[in-house]
Amino acid sequence: FFFEMDFLTSSQSQPLSQEGDTGSSQFGFVGLNTQAYTQGSTEFVEFDNSTPAETQAPITADSASSWKGLDQESSLPDSETMSEMSSKLEDKLNFEDQFVEEDVDEVDKVLPEWACMYCGIHDPACVVRCNFPGCRKWFCNSRGRTSGSHIINHLIRSKHKEVCLHPKSPLGETVLECYNCGCKNVFLLGFIPAKSESVVVLLCRDPCLHSNQLQDMDWDSSHWTPLIEDRRFLPWLVKVPTEQEQLRARQISAQQINKLEELWKISPAACLEDLHKPGVDDEPTPVQFYYEDAYHYQNVLGPLVKLEADYDKKLKESQTKDGIAVRWEMGLNKKRIAYFVYPKEDNELRLVPGDELRLRHPGDGTHAPWMCVGHVVRLTATEEVGIEMRSNQGCPVDLNHGFIVDFVWKSTSFDRMQNAMKTFAIDETSVSAYLYHKLLGHAVDPQFLRVTLPRRFSAPGLPELNHSQVSAVKSVLQRPLSLIQGPPGTGKTVTSATIVYHLAKQNQGQVLVAAPSNVAVDQLTEKIHQTGLKVVRLCAKSREAVASPVDFLTLHHQVKDLDQGGELNMLQQLKDDQGELSSADEKKYKTLKRSSERDILANADVICTTSVGAGDPRLATFRFKTCLIDESTQATEPECLIPIVMGAKQVVLVGDHCQLGPVIMCKQAARAGLFRSLFERLVMLGIRPFRLQVQYRMHPCLSEFPSNTFYEGTLQNGVTADERLRTNIDFPWPIPTKPMFFYNSIGQEEFSASGTSYLNRTEAAMVEKIVTHLLKAGATPDALGVITPYEGQRAYIVNYMQRNGSLRTQLYKEIEVASVDSFQGREKEFIILSFVRSNDHQGIGFLNDPRRLNVALTRARCGLVLIGNAKVLSKQQLWNNLLVHFKENLLVVEGPLNNLRQSAVQFQKPRKFIFKPGSTYGIATPLMHEAPMPQVMAPPLYVPNYYTVPGGPVDYSYQPGMAPAAQMRAMNNAPPSAAGTGSRNGPYGGYGYGGYPESQSSVGRTLNTQGSQDGPISQVSFSGHSQP
Repeated sequence: FFFEMDFLTSSQSQPLSQEGDTGSSQFGFVGLNTQAYTQGSTEFVEFDNSTPAETQAPITADSASSWKGLDQESSLPDSETMSEMSSKLEDKLNFEDQFVEEDVDEVDKVLPEWACMYCGIHDPACVVRCNFPGCRKWFCNSRGRTSGSHIINHLIRSKHKEVCLHPKSPLGETVLECYNCGCKNVFLLGFIPAKSESVVVLLCRDPCLHSNQLQDMDWDSSHWTPLIEDRRFLPWLVKVPTEQEQLRARQISAQQINKLEELWKISPAACLEDLHKPGVDDEPTPVQFYYEDAYHYQNVLGPLVKLEADYDKKLKESQTKDGIAVRWEMGLNKKRIAYFVYPKEDNELRLVPGDELRLRHPGDGTHAPWMCVGHVVRLTATEEVGIEMRSNQGCPVDLNHGFIVDFVWKSTSFDRMQNAMKTFAIDETSVSAYLYHKLLGHAVDPQFLRVTLPRRFSAPGLPELNHSQVSAVKSVLQRPLSLIQGPPGTGKTVTSATIVYHLAKQNQGQVLVAAPSNVAVDQLTEKIHQTGLKVVRLCAKSREAVASPVDFLTLHHQVKDLDQGGELNMLQQLKDDQGELSSADEKKYKTLKRSSERDILANADVICTTSVGAGDPRLATFRFKTCLIDESTQATEPECLIPIVMGAKQVVLVGDHCQLGPVIMCKQAARAGLFRSLFERLVMLGIRPFRLQVQYRMHPCLSEFPSNTFYEGTLQNGVTADERLRTNIDFPWPIPTKPMFFYNSIGQEEFSASGTSYLNRTEAAMVEKIVTHLLKAGATPDALGVITPYEGQRAYIVNYMQRNGSLRTQLYKEIEVASVDSFQGREKEFIILSFVRSNDHQGIGFLNDPRRLNVALTRARCGLVLIGNAKVLSKQQLWNNLLVHFKENLLVVEGPLNNLRQSAVQFQKPRKFIFKPGSTYGIATPLMHEAPMPQVMAPPLYVPNYYTVPGGPVDYSYQPGMAPAAQMRAMNNAPPSAAGTGSRNGPYGGYGYGGYPESQSSVGRTLNTQGSQDGPISQVSFSGHSQP
């Protein structure tokens, strides 16, 4: 699409509009074939701005003029000129006020079909139709009481992306689309001016803006501007209603909009009045700080898990992709592997190894329809996915196009959480009486275990412990319930492995070690193995083909090694060769395999698995008196409960509630508090964590701000500045002895293609310059990491570096570009952070979360570069503190990389901020509809020795009468309850687990959900309780 402009007086040009038109006489909407382009043979046909029934009039050649009065030989317009041109576009369109004066009551009674579904505004110049099939609702370009216009709000929340203007608007009934490729995604569309003509063209940002064909045309791609700015369409394209119109319109809040959008997913014809019907606005019972008993606990958390499961299922089943191109390879195990590109940016879900996908082909004239399920075995930085097919039979390896990919949703993770809560309620042997009451928040007297402490606390094969680690290990061994807080780089894994070593040597039986993610489990398994203990790593069956650094310790590998040359090994080879066994051989194969697995598990000192993996049927007959859960702050409370209810008498939770918590996809469940981890709740109830205090990761200058801001200045440096300086890499640090700086960038944020994320092209260009400089200076790709909070920016940076970088493309492909969430628990030599947000009205979104900032700032070992808009970020107190810290060190800079200078940017006056870890975004406010918190004092921001000295100077436990007294139940010395025992009728009797009838639950299923039983429930580039 083209727009032609004439900024001369009306007497100098031939009018484009005819009598009765709503458009300007000096602005024409010019159309042509949007699906094809032949250079040098463009013929424009004017769309008349009257109703569709009227005729079209040709454009005269005299109507062309220059931008802002510039002739064809003038220099290209700068950004200020572009802004002025945009204003003139709006003025020259000469929008007519078609809003009829009516009584306010009549507005709601008699509205035309094109009235905004939110507020009722119906000026044709102000409204836009959502063109998604099955929707086709109208919305206006007014913000109302929200941060974005109503049409943009709808597109984002409904995930729709196509719009059409009103027939009586100045530009007529027009579907906005890319002139070059026909793309109708408005989040990708923008306009650019011609270099020598007074027309603009609509082009999509990717791929057309960067196509070689465009470079040869007469278009100025450097001045491409998105059609959506500050969460609304540009005013010259869709008029913004006047203040009077907005005051007379229906007033609707953001909360009502959210609820209405959710209701439309169930009932598309619903209206605002339907929100007041019974049952529509029901919120689940929020999480509590303490519970009356396990039935109460089950009936509060069970429905939240069900909400998350239902949302996860709905989300996965909506992720079907068609038109997929596939390439086939044969794996080392003689199974077919299908490789295809699965773009991350368009999806809320992130694939992880072990996920199951269904690949199918509808068939053609020579091939019958085909379908097969496989699991993800490989993910690449170029968004290519490899799935290993379950069967080779019938694989259409001669076909490469036209495939369809579906997610296979599995309920295993959620079922195991529900089963754990049910077991907690009905099985008295699931945990000790002391743990039962402590987990429910009851007031019980402290207990200490009678153990013989070792003379030397460091474990063989592991580094020597420092003073805070020794204190933590010593205290944990004597307590039935312990929390260890491990700030970044303080050696949580070594400390955890040492604790497991001593627990195993106390002859109290096997130790169960769990963590929410596979990476954390593998790292801890490797450390424990170094101590000389017999370790078994239990993987989900769907992950057995996924490579792991501890493959030799996995159960399936140990089974193979145990039976070398035996009958089981022969049957396995036969199955691999033939694809299947006879019924008799299959039965024998399963019997032999189960027997071998039981023997190996029974002889292990330590069994390591994910939190969900602890519910594997292969462990059903095992009981574990001691249990350690690493990274417990990244798991939901029901997820943590799975390994605990396997007979625990001693539990150790390791984590850091000052870093990111679990990811919750369902906003309703997140609002009710499912995002709060068990570790965090116990801290808020007054159980003191033992904090590790010596960090070994960061250059001292990099650790200073995180230590002072998030850990009360208690972190000590275990490395010197000289050990972290890389003098062999020549990089222009403003102060060479302090390898960090904040680069002030003023580029505007834009929506990504998904409409639910953001990108910033200016910051992406700066990232490429910094990465290229570091590579040229001698840094290796694996030493660099690029972190950004937004998936849209992540995808854009990956493509931008490969497209615009001056070095070999392969070098840029090897650099990891990832979200803050996926970088938690990991590190790189050099980290470049792109913060993206840069706007006038929208704020900084989930960058407000101090835990996210904490993780981002603590990933680098030797050097850190921050890129962002200092003026926008400084409006928030925490960011203001960070920027002041950098400015005081003369490290806020701007300008070209080879000539950095101190920035003169003035920071905004921030809002007051107090960081409290046990809260959303660090601000201690009660959850929505939450019952009053019991009167307990949360740990202070800083009390000397609070985190390290048992029985510290102040008692923050419950005061008498503030929590239910513990009615001690029998100690769990009895044998395990028989499988399948019926639920106990307590105060919440009549219900199964989760507070809903057992007939509605999925007991007995053995399927897996995303991440299988070896990973988080669902990993994404954004937190469920914060904006995308």
